[in-house]
Amino acid sequence: MLRVATWSAELSRKGPGLLWRDIESGKDKQIAAAIEVITATAPDILLITGFDWDFEGRALAAFEARLAAAGQGYPYRFAPPTNAGLATGLDLDGNGRLGEGRDAQGYGRFTGQGGMALLSRLPIETERARDFSTLAWRDLPGALIEGAGLSPEARAVQRLSTVAHWDLPLRRADGSALHLLAFAATPPVFDGPEDRNGRRNHDEAAFWRLYLDGRLGEAPPAPPFVVLGDANLDPADGEGRPEALTALLADPRLQDPRPASAGGAAAADPGQKGDPALDTADYPDPPGNLRVDYVLPSAGLRIEGAGVYWPAPGAPGAAAAETASRHRLVWVDLAFP
Repeated sequence: MLRVATWSAELSRKGPGLLWRDIESGKDKQIAAAIEVITATAPDILLITGFDWDFEGRALAAFEARLAAAGQGYPYRFAPPTNAGLATGLDLDGNGRLGEGRDAQGYGRFTGQGGMALLSRLPIETERARDFSTLAWRDLPGALIEGAGLSPEARAVQRLSTVAHWDLPLRRADGSALHLLAFAATPPVFDGPEDRNGRRNHDEAAFWRLYLDGRLGEAPPAPPFVVLGDANLDPADGEGRPEALTALLADPRLQDPRPASAGGAAAADPGQKGDPALDTADYPDPPGNLRVDYVLPSAGLRIEGAGVYWPAPGAPGAAAAETASRHRLVWVDLAFP
């Protein structure tokens, strides 16, 4: 059995190097809570979104060392540069000012702010990894970039991925590969009537079905595979354009295990349309609690269990989950035919 998880850990700071400093200090309560959450759930493979990237990988190495000291080490890591905080030199948001967080390829006040990383107990075949982060938004078939309010100069450089889209093959003991299709999308808010972020968020989810259809110039991966990450979108509640995500959840090539938690059920918001037990983010109203983080195994894999680490109020681990992040870790246990 293999436990695959994704978590938007919100391990991001206001400047470069500060996350590494806080991890090394051993005094940061959020980081200590994050270590507790990961050791309590013990995933074999963990995609962490919202984790600051640095050139030498010091923050991730220090974080993994803390995990190893707690008995939850990961010998394999993957964390290349992403679009988070990557400067464009243009006024992408059209507000007349340069060099702001919204002028980066993906929001960030410095290069790498809020990136993503993979921790794994299985070897990562980095030489076969595919990184689609440079794909231009305008080049995605059926892209909703028209009407997004981008200048011609911005259209020419704007990438689809807010953070990244990766296809990472992991080598199993029998030599076969499990492909992780990992991403983290922009929130579909913080824009204007042009709905720039809502359009981009839609297309970041739409990417995966196009990739699996073989429409992006690369042969799609053979099963087994898992789509996972922070879609930043709930199919039933909150703002956004849910059509692409809804289609992904219903795609017959994938399974939605519908991971749930007692804590999410207990924190239900009035008027919520979706099942609150499925929620993965604890936001104040508005938008309220949402299901935004997903682990979607391919159809041939056998699901042995699934859950969201959101303990009920007062239960062991509840305080750590709340301190660590507004998001909750989502896990799925998989068995291979």
